[in-house]
Amino acid sequence: MKSFDLSRLNAIIVPLVAGGLGLLVGAVMLLALGANPLEAYAAMAQGAFGSPNAIADTLVKAGPLLFVGIGTCIAYRCGVINIGGEGQLVMGALGATAVALTFQDTPAVLLVPASLFAGFLGGAFWGGIAGVLKVKFGVNEVLSTIMLNSIAGFFLVFLLTGVLIDPTTADNAIKIPQTQRLPNASDLARWVPTRLHAGIALGIVIAILAYILLWRTTIGYRIRAVGFNPRASKYAGISVQRYQLLAFLLSGALAGLGGAVELLGVTHRVFSDGSAHGFTGNAGFNGIVAALFGSLHPLGTIPASILFGALLVGANSLQRTVQVPSAFVITLDGLIVVFVVASQIWAQRRSVKRVDETRVAIPSAETSQ
Repeated sequence: MKSFDLSRLNAIIVPLVAGGLGLLVGAVMLLALGANPLEAYAAMAQGAFGSPNAIADTLVKAGPLLFVGIGTCIAYRCGVINIGGEGQLVMGALGATAVALTFQDTPAVLLVPASLFAGFLGGAFWGGIAGVLKVKFGVNEVLSTIMLNSIAGFFLVFLLTGVLIDPTTADNAIKIPQTQRLPNASDLARWVPTRLHAGIALGIVIAILAYILLWRTTIGYRIRAVGFNPRASKYAGISVQRYQLLAFLLSGALAGLGGAVELLGVTHRVFSDGSAHGFTGNAGFNGIVAALFGSLHPLGTIPASILFGALLVGANSLQRTVQVPSAFVITLDGLIVVFVVASQIWAQRRSVKRVDETRVAIPSAETSQ
């Protein structure tokens, strides 16, 4: 029991230490740039939590990270890796856009849930493609999901320069690659005057439901069993392929829901800067890091997403206050990502080493008896 509690404590402490080391290296870089690290990080904290608007912006930024992070947790617990959050966010947003623009005169009470559900289905469809490729043809899911990200990005640009382009700008000399503004009835409820919308509350509810699914239901038990040991699961009569496909569908669906929430709560239209990043803001990748920071647990992903949302919002304040180059902000985010991912790899290898040592110790003890 004591070792179990110690393991859970390490799962919390290790990512925090890794994040702290990333900030420490960032402080050294700030000194090299001639800036005061304490002043810089104080500005970052002020920018992320210093006012109701700052807190609202942090929570808004955390929203899509949370949805992608929960999906990443479900996939990981089933032993598969979903790197396709970017593409699934895009497909979810496109699905929600199609419904919102097609049924513009529908009351908000129907249009909002219908658009969210369309986003859910759009992400599930894109995640399901990677799932089918893996379980039917043995295609490595890391490669397939990364390629699907690129395909979704090209598909987005194709639509935004064609059938989905805003008709009010289509005839202009300079065509802006964006859809028209969605009807107001599709907007998520917002805490005026801030930008905070109902999406973050929905994300927290989804995280709790994901926890209940994984740890309190038979389906969740089977998903985790497949992730823990596919061979033993198959021997016990569990269909490994079925639950891996289910994990891909759920993981993609939640990322797609995140795209719909970002659309209905923040942007109210899909746009592009020539790639998917213009709309997603790299949330499909940052959400994976948030999941790692939260120890790949749905509930742990909630504070982890808020923390990363704070880093993204506070970094802009840091740049304005101490006048460091914009590249430093990107570098700081990258440093934290590298340290967090490295800590997870170290923790996993340490866990495997402990298991191997236990296997060696048990036969030795039995022999001595």
